[in-house]
Amino acid sequence: MERCAWVTDDPLYKDYHDYEWGPFFTEGFPHTDTYLFEMLTLEGAQAGLSWITILKRREEYRKAFASFDVHKVAKYTQDDVERILTTTNVIRNRLKVTSVIQNAKAFIRVQEEFGSFRQYVWEFFGRKQTIHHYQSHEEVPAWTEDSKAWSKDLKKRGFSFVGPTICYAFMQATGIVFDHTIHCMQYKKMADDL
Repeated sequence: MERCAWVTDDPLYKDYHDYEWGPFFTEGFPHTDTYLFEMLTLEGAQAGLSWITILKRREEYRKAFASFDVHKVAKYTQDDVERILTTTNVIRNRLKVTSVIQNAKAFIRVQEEFGSFRQYVWEFFGRKQTIHHYQSHEEVPAWTEDSKAWSKDLKKRGFSFVGPTICYAFMQATGIVFDHTIHCMQYKKMADDL
């Protein structure tokens, strides 16, 4: 089975690529708000690091951030920040940890305005998935004008660690854009479903 070129032989990476990353969907944006908050957090944590570094710590992030219950995380205090920085196996970067709390508060404001974060994301991207047909991994951009515009909107709403590259990684991971290259088994499966 051929996969996208960024996938290593690590079974965790293979599973993530095969069963989670960049899904193809035909009936709307399928993700829950809890999942979207998790992915926004993990993509922000990745800044400057490899994705496998974060993926291997995913369970620790779930423990540290109340299984990504946004209402619980929004109430975290400085004591919680210190606990996370000293007792868990997350990336020990104070700015990244405090940004999760800041983002939880901003996330709730978006939910209150749009009914859900999922609805906000889906509407922002025109209620459609963009399917790319890249021949190779080298063609896939690090960011796009869409991710730049979304980054700007998120920052305006009080989010942090949401630059255009992080936003594009989120868009790829959640399927806003379908970036499996044409030789990948997931691309071939998508093409069969069209």
